[in-house]
Amino acid sequence: MLTRTALTTHAREFSSIVCAGIFSEKTTRELAHDQGIERLTHLLADTRTRGGGLYIIGNGGSAAVASHAVTDFFNVGGLRAMTLHDSSTLTCFSNDYGYENAFSRRVERLLTANDVLIAISSSGQSKNIINACRSATTCEAQVITLSGFRNDNLLRQLGDLNYWLDSDAYGMVEIGHLFLLHYLADRLGMDWSDENNG
Repeated sequence: MLTRTALTTHAREFSSIVCAGIFSEKTTRELAHDQGIERLTHLLADTRTRGGGLYIIGNGGSAAVASHAVTDFFNVGGLRAMTLHDSSTLTCFSNDYGYENAFSRRVERLLTANDVLIAISSSGQSKNIINACRSATTCEAQVITLSGFRNDNLLRQLGDLNYWLDSDAYGMVEIGHLFLLHYLADRLGMDWSDENNG
């Protein structure tokens, strides 16, 4: 049974992991927290203004995070947001091109320079997520990565902007990613509400 004390300890651990998360650029140059949040918010707001699309991908629990985030970015943040894991298309592309290319083939057909891909992988080592990021870069789309576990994971090296959490606990990393995305959607929502009501 989870006691109140154990839950409080767990909540404090989560808070410390999120607060210690590291933002970085593709050059691996680290950004201050405020700077990272501002860069992400500006990129997504600019995408909305240009009429670009936001695509979010992940596997397993990270796919659930992607679905939740798409709802918030679309409904609250005013972005044209979608996931790429519709079951019929995902299984078709996995069958025809291999699971490691299931997202990348769709990215190649959908994304343009006006779009943003958010790629989520707790380990930062999922081949299908890594391949999708490479394809998005080829399409000249902007790439945001969310990862955890090892600080030298490959995914963290592929984004124009990256957010990494220093934890190897799936639950902490997944919820930390969702926390950040929820926060960004809320910030975009405030700006969008002001624009539409002003």
